[in-house]
Amino acid sequence: MLERPISKAGWTRAAFGDVVRKVNDKVDPWESGLERYVAGEHMDTADLRIRRWGLIGDDYLGPAFHMRFKPGHVLYGSRRTYLRKVALADFEGITANTTFVLETKDAGALMPELLPFLMQTEAFHSYSIKHSKGSVNPYINFSDLEAFEFQLPPIQEQARLVEALAAYRSSEEALGVAADQLAATRASLVSQVISQNGTSAQRAKVGDLLTNGPTNGRSPAPSDSATGFKTVSITSIRDGAFDPEGCIKFVDMTAEEARPFTVRSGDIFAVRGNGNRDICGRVGISRRTYPDLVYPDLLIRMRFDPARLLPDFVVAQWNHPAVHKRLISRAKSSNGIWKVNGQDIRAHTLVVPPIEAQRDAVQFLGALDAQATAIQGRFEKLREMKRELFKAISGGAE
Repeated sequence: MLERPISKAGWTRAAFGDVVRKVNDKVDPWESGLERYVAGEHMDTADLRIRRWGLIGDDYLGPAFHMRFKPGHVLYGSRRTYLRKVALADFEGITANTTFVLETKDAGALMPELLPFLMQTEAFHSYSIKHSKGSVNPYINFSDLEAFEFQLPPIQEQARLVEALAAYRSSEEALGVAADQLAATRASLVSQVISQNGTSAQRAKVGDLLTNGPTNGRSPAPSDSATGFKTVSITSIRDGAFDPEGCIKFVDMTAEEARPFTVRSGDIFAVRGNGNRDICGRVGISRRTYPDLVYPDLLIRMRFDPARLLPDFVVAQWNHPAVHKRLISRAKSSNGIWKVNGQDIRAHTLVVPPIEAQRDAVQFLGALDAQATAIQGRFEKLREMKRELFKAISGGAE
């Protein structure tokens, strides 16, 4: 965090085109000697780092791929600018002419290190989206971006902002690595428990492990009232939990109609269908009883016999990549939607280790989850820092 507030003295109004140029370094990809190319799908929203790329010799490249970029250049996706794809190159390669390759004109006017962060501000994105052309595949021309105006700090204040933003990026990367390591440790533990208890004698069909279900939910008509029974969308299933926060809506339903579909603590819900095959079949557990909340027909509820499988172990095992892959192999696609049904779920098999082994695993997984929650809290604080820094870059406009 900045030790003292950014001074607004000496800030001047500048146009983007006054301090930034579009690099037009056209090359033949096959004769350039370069190995990597970056397409739009290789750039992630709100992530400056390029984490994926293609190899020029392995893939077919259309005629648009002839723009060379070098380390330090900023890449900007000019198509569908609402996706907010800004990336900072740390290697040399080529990209398509629909991805702008940008650099500062004069480091004494705008520091190159500040440019990618300027382009991540809400002011820049709002301007770019507003001035995009077309409805199906909107795009912006660089000549339109040149007219974007912003408050340009003196070079000394830019240096302070760059230092703070570099610290932010370093912390964000470190937290990301820690989160990935926790996730890998979690998956490794579940794999170990499954492999140690995976004989045919220790496997069982889900249908034989349930005390209730699998049961599809109910999706009654929405209600204009802000009282009565509520329901949720499938976004309530995230990170192995059933969490209604942020996706609740009221429905028209009597108490008698709602009773079979209300949510109890320990209920496990599977996503019945989704356009994303990886989301289909994922499960989440409810940590609370919601007497006024009914689950929708896009979810399937299961209640497991706790004497055989602990609910937390069910979720950890079920969402493990190898186990989920076996379930999703049963999924059927219709009109672009992948679906599993009650029959698929009943036939799905899970490993049933001794209860003590399950308790030990759940306890260890709980400790990992506590660390993951702490990391998430650090991420939130970093985002607050980022918002403050971006306000400073925008001259307090955000």
